[in-house]
Amino acid sequence: MNLLKVAIAVVNQTPMDWRGNLRNILAAIDDARTKGAGLVCLPELCTTGYGCEDAFLSPDVQKRARRMLLEITPQTKGLVVSLGLPLLYRGGLFNCACLLVDGQIQGFVAKKNLAGDGIHYEPRWFKPWPAGQTAQVDFEGRTYPFGDLVFDCGGIRIGYEICEDAWAARRPGTELAQLAVDIILNPSASHFAFGKQEVRRRLVLESSRAFGVSYIYANLLGNEAGRIIFDGAALIASSGRMVVEGPRFSLADFAVTTAAIDVDATRMARARLSSFQPGETHVAGAFVSAPFEFPTQQPEPPPPALPAWESGPHVKMEEFARAVSLALFDYLRKSRSRGFVVSMSGGADSAACSVLVWLLVQFGVRQLGQTEFLRKLAYISQLQELPEADFVRRLLTCVYQSTRNSTETTLRAARTVAEALGAEFFKFDVDAIVQAYTGLVSQEIGRKLTWAEDDLALQNIQARTRAPSVWLLANLRNALLLSTSNRSEAAVGYATMDGDTSGGLAPIAGIDKAFLRQWLDWMYRQGPQDIGNLPALKLIIEQAPTAELRPHSAAQTDEADLMPYDLLDAVERAAIRDKHGPIDVYRLMRTQFPQYDASQLGTWVERFFRLWARNQWKRERYAPSFHLDDENLDPKTWCRFPILSGGYEQELAELREVVLESRL
Repeated sequence: MNLLKVAIAVVNQTPMDWRGNLRNILAAIDDARTKGAGLVCLPELCTTGYGCEDAFLSPDVQKRARRMLLEITPQTKGLVVSLGLPLLYRGGLFNCACLLVDGQIQGFVAKKNLAGDGIHYEPRWFKPWPAGQTAQVDFEGRTYPFGDLVFDCGGIRIGYEICEDAWAARRPGTELAQLAVDIILNPSASHFAFGKQEVRRRLVLESSRAFGVSYIYANLLGNEAGRIIFDGAALIASSGRMVVEGPRFSLADFAVTTAAIDVDATRMARARLSSFQPGETHVAGAFVSAPFEFPTQQPEPPPPALPAWESGPHVKMEEFARAVSLALFDYLRKSRSRGFVVSMSGGADSAACSVLVWLLVQFGVRQLGQTEFLRKLAYISQLQELPEADFVRRLLTCVYQSTRNSTETTLRAARTVAEALGAEFFKFDVDAIVQAYTGLVSQEIGRKLTWAEDDLALQNIQARTRAPSVWLLANLRNALLLSTSNRSEAAVGYATMDGDTSGGLAPIAGIDKAFLRQWLDWMYRQGPQDIGNLPALKLIIEQAPTAELRPHSAAQTDEADLMPYDLLDAVERAAIRDKHGPIDVYRLMRTQFPQYDASQLGTWVERFFRLWARNQWKRERYAPSFHLDDENLDPKTWCRFPILSGGYEQELAELREVVLESRL
């Protein structure tokens, strides 16, 4: 038995926060040392932060990243430490992992496969390193091995797959297995998406089995740069067995997960693989030897089990609650905002935003403890002397803004939920302001505005009139105004620009309305593990979604204006995620929704495509939103579409012919 204690240190970094990033890295290394680890793996680009964007191409950023590495290096005495940074070589910038052994730099491994799809844009800044190639790089007056390297640390062979490398068809792990590496490190910056953790588990487990290694996966943690959420996944598997999996969605600055791996056991498991053929196929110089003696390790008890929610029936509900509340917490403190303001309508969207802020406080105090929670928000001086029961009231303000078209039902729902959350609640009556605007325009154009002729304009002026007062309140409190628009509304432009889209952050713009209502129902009935439910949400989930912008006699509902939300979301997935044209979408909907007649389905499908094409300019102007799955509509990171287009005119004309034939 040859036991090594290894550690994964996930860190919550911020692009170009040099002091903060250094502090987190050093604290995580010290914690791993205290826990007896001999090898520590930190995530991809953890020095600079993954989300530096075009600042990666700044000479100053490169200089400071190198300087940080030099500060970290002497702090790794007695350890083998891997960390990520960008590095220039012969005019090209490479995404690298540096291996430090006993306080000395041993070399730099360059990423071979760059993530260039979806929200990732690495080829804009970095060059891919060719497999099997090695070189020497000058670094602060010394020369070090660089490229496609394998390290031998005291007889333990260590190789790398850097994030995307593991997901590529021609992945480095195949060759590393033939080189008889004992450990493959995977430092990653892998964005959160619903259900992705299960995919990672399969990848790590199968990689460890097929390659006959211990496979160590370390992800970034938190809302690093605004849109991407990193869940802090930490996984260690040996020869097809999961050794340990760290907790996700921590609100701490770092989290260290340790485990003992048996090198002798993995070597014998590899020897039994019929596919393993020993080979030294790397070019000369590919192996870097570093004298090192790993600490003697005794057998340990099994690691603690994962929380029950990770394998329970409501994983997506739990992930949404934990991912978005973590993202909001990081956005709050990294933007130095003093709290959140929500224009609370009494409907599902604004309720969801408010509940997520409430969850931020619940998770924060439970995970961190009251003292550490307050330390991380120390710049909010008014929060420091308050009892825990008043934290939400200081951090969340809800404002109900009524017009003559508002109802007592939505007011009661908004007030009840806000009070149940412990938020501060205001009611503003903005009807007089709406009437002043409409009267002013009526006078100047020489006619009275009417619902018969001016329906859309009269709806929009109410939503826009609500924006200035809630912005004013947010400014007075130095707080972050949350836009409450969801993805279903964004798809069809069912939102008023400079009205309900107003805000500095749109936390639910990446999620569909149907799921939001299901999530609120779950929050009402059950809620997250260790947090519990919110009975006050009953008043929200019992209502039919409505904008309340028309007179009461119109009995306005969202689904009457658009189409049933479950159908809208299905059409959106087929048209936008899966890229089907109108006719194919129509045929799919006929199969999925046989309860609707052909003519009605044709009308709804045509409505979707017309509204989608017409409202790209709105999606371009949405506040930043969080990425949650591959159905995101954010044009800056995921779903690009022209602002001006042919509007599907020919396609929809052909659709109408198909619908007509379906009716015959």
